[in-house]
Amino acid sequence: MPNLGGLFDLEEKRTEIAELENEMTAPDFWDDQKQAQKIIDQANAIKDLVQTFDQHVESLENLEVSYELIRDEPDEELRLELEDELTQLIEALNQYELHILLSEPHDKSNAILELHPGAGGTESQDWASILLRMYTRWAEQRNFKVETLNYLAGEEAGVKSVTLLIKGHNAYGYLKAEKGVHRLVRISPFDSSGRRHTSFVSCEVTPEVDDDIDIEIKTEDIKIDTYRASGAGGQHVNTTDSAVRITHLPTDTVVTCQSERSQIKNREQALKMLKSKLYQIEIERQQAELSEIRGEQKEIGWGSQIRSYVFHPYSMIKDHRTNLEIGNAQSVIDGEIDPFIDAYLRQQM
Repeated sequence: MPNLGGLFDLEEKRTEIAELENEMTAPDFWDDQKQAQKIIDQANAIKDLVQTFDQHVESLENLEVSYELIRDEPDEELRLELEDELTQLIEALNQYELHILLSEPHDKSNAILELHPGAGGTESQDWASILLRMYTRWAEQRNFKVETLNYLAGEEAGVKSVTLLIKGHNAYGYLKAEKGVHRLVRISPFDSSGRRHTSFVSCEVTPEVDDDIDIEIKTEDIKIDTYRASGAGGQHVNTTDSAVRITHLPTDTVVTCQSERSQIKNREQALKMLKSKLYQIEIERQQAELSEIRGEQKEIGWGSQIRSYVFHPYSMIKDHRTNLEIGNAQSVIDGEIDPFIDAYLRQQM
């Protein structure tokens, strides 16, 4: 059963509620309505957290009383009822834990996910297409909406790069666990000698930020290129240079978008993507975490992977951060990545 006491400091949360409620009594509280609403929402969120915690503690205490009664006077019907209630409580606690884990400012946001093949040539580009399918299936299983913002097909197979916008509640909170380099070991279908190959693909994940986030992008700091868009498989989306690539020169951050037929709309979406990336970089810098996060994927190759997918000589997928191993590689490739996400989030707690 999850450890209730290890989720957060309960007294600290109660103190935080009291401090926020004290702020709300200030005479000038409503002078800034936007800030006032933000404080109210924050207080309500913490109250809900604490109240739910108290409810779970009460449920646990009631089950302990029932257990003592059954132990003193055995009753098969009551025992089965207790087991059912205990199972329900454990499930509720697991969901509560996950709610705690996804409480960072942008966890509830949509996610922008990018895949970039590294060492391995055509083999790694094919590996990128497999990961693209995996994340698309995972999103569909959660009823998330997937939009392809950019797609560059490989010359022989797979993809050279792809950018997805995954829309859904907590999309970024879940997918931030996938950021890093993914390594594949298999017998290559592109090698006539049937040799084993190792391939790498980096996965980058950023939250889609709101339009009201204050990030200044100076015109002189960006370079905008346009080119002809092409869809999956190489077919042309249209016959004009509607795709847009924006490079932020000070940070060397590059974003591309070709999801719309209109160059203007692609430019708007690309600027929003750039804003999301720059915002995350700034937050990471402020939290002194940027070097650590970038260090996880400074090279798309051997030694920097977060997870290995082995198809030969045996079937096994291992996450190197949590040491979680799953033998059914096909189920993972079909989108069943929640165990890895869950293990990573709990480790961060």
